Amino acid sequence: MTTNTNDILVLGATGKTGRRLVRRLREQGASVRAASRSSAVRFDWTEPATWEPAVAGAAAVYLIAPEEAEPVHDFVKQAAAAGVRRFVTLSGRGMDLVGEDFGRGMAAGEQAVRESGAEWTILRPNNFNQNFSEDLWHQPLRDGRLALPIGDVPETFVDVDDVAEVAATVLTRDGHAGRVYELSGPRGLTFREATETIARAAGRTIDYVELTPEEYAADLRGLGIPEPFVKALGALFAFHREGHTSEPVDGVRQVLGREPLTFEAYVERAAKAGAWS
Repeated sequence: MTTNTNDILVLGATGKTGRRLVRRLREQGASVRAASRSSAVRFDWTEPATWEPAVAGAAAVYLIAPEEAEPVHDFVKQAAAAGVRRFVTLSGRGMDLVGEDFGRGMAAGEQAVRESGAEWTILRPNNFNQNFSEDLWHQPLRDGRLALPIGDVPETFVDVDDVAEVAATVLTRDGHAGRVYELSGPRGLTFREATETIARAAGRTIDYVELTPEEYAADLRGLGIPEPFVKALGALFAFHREGHTSEPVDGVRQVLGREPLTFEAYVERAAKAGAWS
């Protein structure tokens, strides 16, 4: 059963999940407001004056919280008061287990939608496949060396296209209110295995180097990464080393009725597009 959520506000509309979600919703005939700091519908978490014009009249919101937790509750309260009946918020797998040094904004997003009085659904994906080809680890792979503090703990990387399809489904169809969906790929790979898979598809040598947490932090500082992000990334990898996200889960299948896309299929597609050339 399709609900009357024709006017959907998508925050972070230029990001990895947001731009795919906007395209998918429009292909389905939904009326979408694609909002970001650089979009026609302007939205900036640091400028509350942009919130009301973006949300006025919207029936549903795809919420991507900022790193800072402070503005999230005020925005969600304002959106609910303006008539938003459904929130779908992007969080991270294991968010209820991770410490305060990582994901404060996502945690605030989860709490805010739960308390909003509106329908809510929370999506908690693993690390994205596309982190290897669109940001984060893309340039190191192009440079021929990915160095991380993770060891042999596998990660069940999930494809962003799956996350976007799940988001489009729960935004536009009933039956998902009050649900938390953890989203992963079909099997776990170590970062070394992922790097080797990419290197084979790209037809070039790419080294994986294992670092200690201290060496990783020093590497980040050497790249000019601000200290709060150094601390957050250190906390994220400490969390992953504990194995919380190493086993596959069935959230994609619960929502879409099919298996998630494989890492190998993603790599083949990205390599053909020249991601690591």
